Amino acid sequence: MHSARSLKLFVAPAAKSSHKVAIFWLFLSLTFAATYGILALQDAFSADYVVQDDARQHVFWMQRFLDSQLFPQDLIADYFQSVSPAGYATLYRLMAAVGIPPLIFSKILPLILGLITTVYCFGVTLQLLPVPFAGFLATVLLNQSLWMQDGLISATPKAFVYPLFLPFLYYLLKQNLLGTAGAIALLGLFYPQYVFIAAGILILQLIQWKNRRFSLSFPAKKTRFFAINIAVAFFILLPYAISTSEFSPTISLAEAKTLPEFLPGGRTQFFIANAWDFWFHGRSGIGLSAALTPAFMALGFLLPILRQFPQPFPLAKSLSIRVRVLGELLLASLGMFFAAHALLFQLHLPSRYTQHSLRMVMAFSAAIAITLLLDAAGKWARTLWRKLLFFPLTSLLLATLIFYPQWAMSNFPWTYYQTGTQPQLYGFLQQQPKDSLIASLSEEANNLPTFAHRSILAGREYAIPYHLGYYAQFRDRTEATIAAQYTPELATVQQFLDRYRVDLWLVDKGAFTPSYLAENSWLRQYPAAQQAIAQLKSPTPPAIVTLMNRCSIFENYGTVVLDSRCILNSDS
Repeated sequence: MHSARSLKLFVAPAAKSSHKVAIFWLFLSLTFAATYGILALQDAFSADYVVQDDARQHVFWMQRFLDSQLFPQDLIADYFQSVSPAGYATLYRLMAAVGIPPLIFSKILPLILGLITTVYCFGVTLQLLPVPFAGFLATVLLNQSLWMQDGLISATPKAFVYPLFLPFLYYLLKQNLLGTAGAIALLGLFYPQYVFIAAGILILQLIQWKNRRFSLSFPAKKTRFFAINIAVAFFILLPYAISTSEFSPTISLAEAKTLPEFLPGGRTQFFIANAWDFWFHGRSGIGLSAALTPAFMALGFLLPILRQFPQPFPLAKSLSIRVRVLGELLLASLGMFFAAHALLFQLHLPSRYTQHSLRMVMAFSAAIAITLLLDAAGKWARTLWRKLLFFPLTSLLLATLIFYPQWAMSNFPWTYYQTGTQPQLYGFLQQQPKDSLIASLSEEANNLPTFAHRSILAGREYAIPYHLGYYAQFRDRTEATIAAQYTPELATVQQFLDRYRVDLWLVDKGAFTPSYLAENSWLRQYPAAQQAIAQLKSPTPPAIVTLMNRCSIFENYGTVVLDSRCILNSDS
């Protein structure tokens, strides 16, 4: 009897449970979210030089907020600054103004965003099914999904989708005009792609299914709500539509198909021969695997079925009619997904319009489905032997759900933090003039802008090919670096250094074997790499090999820093 009352306390609608019950489940939801965030913080501050992988692109240039002399006339820094949404950059600037360095803030931010996401995820769930336990399940599933992947932890613009879009859904369900308009405006400042999704949902809200056909409904209150929010969406997107970038144009579909970067095995692989993978996974797909992580998310597919059987699943009667918003979210997202495919790459990557939406929809649907199943099972377990079977199995199921990430992954939460392993190198480079430019093909070059605060000519992490005004220059730089590093002609090396005004050259000691290039998925996509491999098989060594000892000014852990002035002053 006591166990039955406990289950009823879990699945009772909010109107039949005390306010304290809702507070308890919200508090427990926040506890899990905070725990995941704190575990990530431990990784973030586990060493002196730690940075999240994507933050190396989107955060490094913000050191300019602390020192305006850093990265002068830096192509890479200028590009990533130009593509940063205004609200995102402003937030980091404000934090820098109060003394929180961008890199430090990027490590703290995911915890804060996770807590905001949790509060609104809980609130949205209660608007759909007024059962606090369902809200708890939704927050746990969504948080697990976010911390098993690297979106939230990146503290880049995509990390703001959930803490900004979930408030939009919450205030939309409550028909709170100020809340929805504010959420749309913030989405436009941090992640503008999802303003399209919000606008799509608003339009779909006006469509009604009546008398076996669709019709438009324009009640005065709803029309005013719709018009104001659409106006906010229009004006927040207008600057993006009319602005021009120094790094235009956006690459076209035809041009992308000619670049190995977009082909299988490329740096930004997009075109995949396998139709299933193309449409459901990767940059071109809807992001199905992301939406089904953790595996319990798949239970969300049961919700449309359970709704059709209110007799065995009586709690389904408590579902709000507003649950249709989940379908509207899917439709709006799929609409933008196919629009992005039709206009490649003008609306950027199609996956950006669906992977986040699917994750939210599956979290809500799975949580509600589990709650309906538990309620039905609890009503089934009325006899003693059924109770003896039901409660251990239910406890095992919930324990498995809650602790699934720890069992499924050895490194949960998955932070994808990169740890710098050459502090002496970073310290040495920080002592060089702030306008120093470093050429390198080494993987270590990806860390230098963040840890050494110095500009690099090129690096795999920054090889983003969507804007030709940037990437044409970047690709030329990379090709030139490969050619110069492996040419036997000293004059060619000196011309390279003079053309790009390179000050320092970071070289891996093991870089002069064919496998160094052939096994590097980034470098081998450049034609110059194939020429370099052929050159390395010849008896004539690259010119800089003969200058390694004479022009070295720093050496550590298999890397050597060469002084370009020494190379320029050398005789052929």
